[in-house]
Amino acid sequence: MQAKLFHLHALSALHCGTGQSVGVVDLPIARARATNLPIVPGSSLRGALREWVANASPKDAETLFGPKSISGDHDSFAGALSIGDAHLLVLPVRCLAGIVSYVTAPYILRRYARDLKRTSAASSELPRKPGEGEALVTRESENLIKGKLVLEDLDLTAREDAALEPWAKRIARAVHPDDSESQKDFVVRFALLPDTIMDFLAETATEIRARIAIDHDSGTVREGALWYEENLPAETLLWGTYAMSSSIKHDNPRFESEYMDALPDPDSLLQLGGKAGIGRGLVRFLGGKAKQ
Repeated sequence: MQAKLFHLHALSALHCGTGQSVGVVDLPIARARATNLPIVPGSSLRGALREWVANASPKDAETLFGPKSISGDHDSFAGALSIGDAHLLVLPVRCLAGIVSYVTAPYILRRYARDLKRTSAASSELPRKPGEGEALVTRESENLIKGKLVLEDLDLTAREDAALEPWAKRIARAVHPDDSESQKDFVVRFALLPDTIMDFLAETATEIRARIAIDHDSGTVREGALWYEENLPAETLLWGTYAMSSSIKHDNPRFESEYMDALPDPDSLLQLGGKAGIGRGLVRFLGGKAKQ
């Protein structure tokens, strides 16, 4: 079983929630237990992928994801596709110069590099860790004001690091494979922050939106129908791994690579989370077949 890397690119605010809350946010996003960093659960992604594949080929969908109904008879079998959670890779953060900066942290980048090695992809040298109150930026960064990177209310001293740019270019190529202008824009806005600051921003720089329900008789807010939802902002990037089982269903014999080609291409959109009616959860899945 050979692992493959995938990326998710959020095109709109993304809410994959847990249904639990311990603060003022009624519907928080899903987060990893140990790190508290945002994730998209593999179960949510698997369901969205199944719907996309089934629209093109119901037989492939059954092979990759298993039968929809579990009856316990001899026709039941496990799906060939194994897909993990998607982890936060890059968070877009409001910046005083250049509007937005795409930020990550050494801890996240190390985990990403480790998964690149597991999927047989070449890995570049990791940049050094930024010091306290410092941020590493790429050459010709568009986010600087007099040598400072100002994110939200954080004022950080910016330092160029030559080892950071290859990582910015690698991620940009993976997410925008056929768009050189978007690649350039990403690279000049990319920044590496200390783990503690990234942890703070991953908690405070998400979007909190108020939702209401209207009483049709009175035309006012229905009693008790005001709540707050947390979302990952548009342009958030996540990554994860998936693999194809060698035990592919016998009555649909095809090569493993052909089943990977059944997954979405970079121009296809997936709907994640339950907010389709209000335009949330539109993402691009990058890691299946190449654009034709």
